[in-house]
Amino acid sequence: MNKYTELARKTVETYAKTGKIIPVPKDLPEDFYRAQKGVFVTIYKAETDKKNLRGCVGTFEPTKSNIAEEIIQNAVWASQEDNRFSPVQSDELNSLSYEISLLEPPDQIYSTADLDSQKYGVIIKATDGRAGLLLPDIEGVDSPAYQIEIAARKGGIDIQHEEFSLFRFTVTKFKE
Repeated sequence: MNKYTELARKTVETYAKTGKIIPVPKDLPEDFYRAQKGVFVTIYKAETDKKNLRGCVGTFEPTKSNIAEEIIQNAVWASQEDNRFSPVQSDELNSLSYEISLLEPPDQIYSTADLDSQKYGVIIKATDGRAGLLLPDIEGVDSPAYQIEIAARKGGIDIQHEEFSLFRFTVTKFKE
């Protein structure tokens, strides 16, 4: 296990058992305290022979003063606030695994030719501020068009009838 997923696991386990958010640990690598990035925490649950999504929440730009705080916040949200799932309970903690995605700042693009669904995540923004995001390298998402379609749906954006802007970003993933 790496320090990124270890922090997410400790956060989720503590919250599921006690309802309390952990303080930032003092023994993390320096970049956890110094760097600011958008962070997504993805939780999977092992069922039979495959992993199923159990929660995924994140921020595409930093909202906290460092990566450690961003991971802690998003781990709680992914385990408790992802409206697609019920909150994580303590009896399922042993079947969970974690993935952390650290996002680089997004760049605006003007064509789907500038996307690669395996390499880049996508953000779609409507003129009124609504936005949707999809991380890169998602199983079953094999084209930029499909990636944009999913991100638009997440943001409530009708790509056939609304004006929008596209942005791409890269991530560094840490899995356990």
